[in-house]
Amino acid sequence: MDAHELPAKEKALLTHELLNQAYERLKLESRREPMHELISTMLSHRTNHKDEEKAYYTMLERFGDWEGVMNAPFEELVDAIATTRYPGQKVPQIQETLRIIKEERGEVSIDFLADMPVEEAVDWLTKLPGVGLKTATLLLLFNFKKPVMPVDTHVLRISQRVGLLGAEVTAGKAHGLLLEMLPREPVELYNFHIHMLRHGQRICTFYSPKCAQCVLNSICNYYQDVREKGIDKAT
Repeated sequence: MDAHELPAKEKALLTHELLNQAYERLKLESRREPMHELISTMLSHRTNHKDEEKAYYTMLERFGDWEGVMNAPFEELVDAIATTRYPGQKVPQIQETLRIIKEERGEVSIDFLADMPVEEAVDWLTKLPGVGLKTATLLLLFNFKKPVMPVDTHVLRISQRVGLLGAEVTAGKAHGLLLEMLPREPVELYNFHIHMLRHGQRICTFYSPKCAQCVLNSICNYYQDVREKGIDKAT
């Protein structure tokens, strides 16, 4: 059996091992406090990191705290986060999210998620406006070290090209399928996610992937079945 014909679970573990070798292995440490992570992730939709960060800090500088953001006039808050894409859509979602948290918890804090079971925490977060499964799992893994598998466009694209997932698998389904293939240790899931993200940005890009430089090409369906045979003429 050729390496690219391995079962999906074996491929997932081998992908994890090869990417660990190619990229620096990381410690799982929170990059920012939970509310910052939640709101910044909502701001980041279709927005680069620099513009997302500018919007976040401008918003808090103008309105002082989460109570101020929650009660800010619509147009003023839209202007504060104008560096993001679709600010007019994000403002109602952010303000309603803050209201729900305040009403349910008595304060604008989500620290209580640390003690909540994983499935319950995912369910609670995904009921918030503008919070999907990717945002929920990122937050729970990065901030609370929960064993979840965030799937962004890079993780999904590489997983499908390599053959960990079928071409028709959605991002929503991919979270659970990849989680079943990988060690349930948060630090391992974190490294898999970050390494797949970096690999997707640098090597396995959407257009013209750099297959000749890829550490996964020996196990990759796309490389072995498409690029090597000259079916795809991308360079």
